[in-house]
Amino acid sequence: MLAIVQTMLDFHLIFSKNNWFSNETLVIASPGRINIIGEHTDYNDGFVLPAAVDKAVYLAIAPRNDDEIHLYAHDFEGSYQTSLDAIAPLPDSHWANYILGVVAQLQKADYPLKGFNAAMVSDVPIGAGLSSSAAVECATVFALNHLYQLGIDKITMVQMAQKAEHEFVGVMCGIMDMFASMMGKKDHVIKLDCRSLAYEYVPLNLGNYKLVLLNTNVKHSLASSAYNTRRQECEKAVQLVAEEEPGITALRDVNTAMLDAYVKPAHPLIDKRARFVVEEIARLQTACEKLQQGDLHSLGQLMTATHNGLSRDYEVSCRELDWLADFVKENPAVLGSRMMGGGFGGCTINIVAQNAIDDLVASITPAYEAANGLPLSHYVVTTGDGTNIVQG
Repeated sequence: MLAIVQTMLDFHLIFSKNNWFSNETLVIASPGRINIIGEHTDYNDGFVLPAAVDKAVYLAIAPRNDDEIHLYAHDFEGSYQTSLDAIAPLPDSHWANYILGVVAQLQKADYPLKGFNAAMVSDVPIGAGLSSSAAVECATVFALNHLYQLGIDKITMVQMAQKAEHEFVGVMCGIMDMFASMMGKKDHVIKLDCRSLAYEYVPLNLGNYKLVLLNTNVKHSLASSAYNTRRQECEKAVQLVAEEEPGITALRDVNTAMLDAYVKPAHPLIDKRARFVVEEIARLQTACEKLQQGDLHSLGQLMTATHNGLSRDYEVSCRELDWLADFVKENPAVLGSRMMGGGFGGCTINIVAQNAIDDLVASITPAYEAANGLPLSHYVVTTGDGTNIVQG
C-alpha cells in the first residue's frame, strides 16, 4: 500500500488548500482485488475465489454544515462540487460518479445525510483489472456509514456499491469486486457463492511464492460488447436445458451430461461457451481443495487450464494476454498463469517463485515490448484486509 505517512501528508495538503479542516475527518482504506480462479462464473450464479490486495483507494472525508458535496481526486488532479439535492450522473465515466452513485443509493434508501468534503488518493492501478472503481464505491459507503452512524451492515453496503455501479455508472457488473474489497482477509481468499452470497475464507499460504500481475496495458474495444454477448450465450444454454430439465435457472445448475444431451447437438458454439462455465465452476471447487492441502502446483495447473478455456472456448482473451501466458508456461519458476478479469486486456495473474521474479521481469519486459509494441507493467501483490478505518 501507499506509505501511510505520505498519504496523510497528501490529505493534509489537499484539506489545507481547500480550507476543509474538521475535527471529524475520517480516513478509509478500501483495497483492490484479484481473482485466483472462477472467471465469468459470477453472472451464472456460480462461485468465485477473489482476495483483497495490498493496494488501496484511500478516502479522507469530513462533514460539512450544509448540503454541499466537495470532492477532489488526487490522481486526476480534479475537483467536483454539487449538492445533495442536485446529484446526477456525469458523462464520460467521470471519476466522481463512483462516489455520487453511492450517495444516490443512500438517498434512495432514505438514510439521513449531510454535505461532506472528500479527497481520494489511490495506488490501485487504473485499467489493470484490479477493480479500482469498486474500491472507491466501497470506501464511500463505508465512510458515510461510519461518519453519520447509519448502522448499515457490510453485506448491505456491498450490495449498495454494486447498485451504484449499475445505476449511476452504467456497468452491469457482478458482485465479486465489491465483495472482495469490503470483505477481504489477509492471507485468505474468499469462496463466494454468487447465488446466495454465502462465503467462507480459504487460506492462501504461498510460502516462497508470490502473486505477480503482468499488465498488457491494452484494452480492446471488444470488451463490453463481447461481455454482453457471452451473457446472452450462457442464457441461451440455460434456456435449452431448462426446456428439458425442471428447476434449471442458471449454468450453476447444469452439468456436462445435460450439455451433451440438449445443447451440443443443436448449438456447438453455445455449448462451447456453456461448457467452459460449467467446467470452471468445477475447477474452482477443486482449487479450494488444493489450497486446503497446500498444493500450489496443482492450483497453478488449474489456473493454466482456466486460461486455455478462456482463450479457446470462451474466446475472451487477446493476442497480448495469450503471449504473456505462453511466455511463462515452460518456466519452472512459474506454477500457473492466466488472464484475469472480463478479458480483451488487463493483466495475467501468475504464481512465481519469489527468488525468480526479478529475472522473469527482466526477460519478459523487453520481449513483450518488442513483440507487441506496448510497455509491460508488473505488480507484485499480497493479500490484505478489506475496507477499514485508517484514522478516525
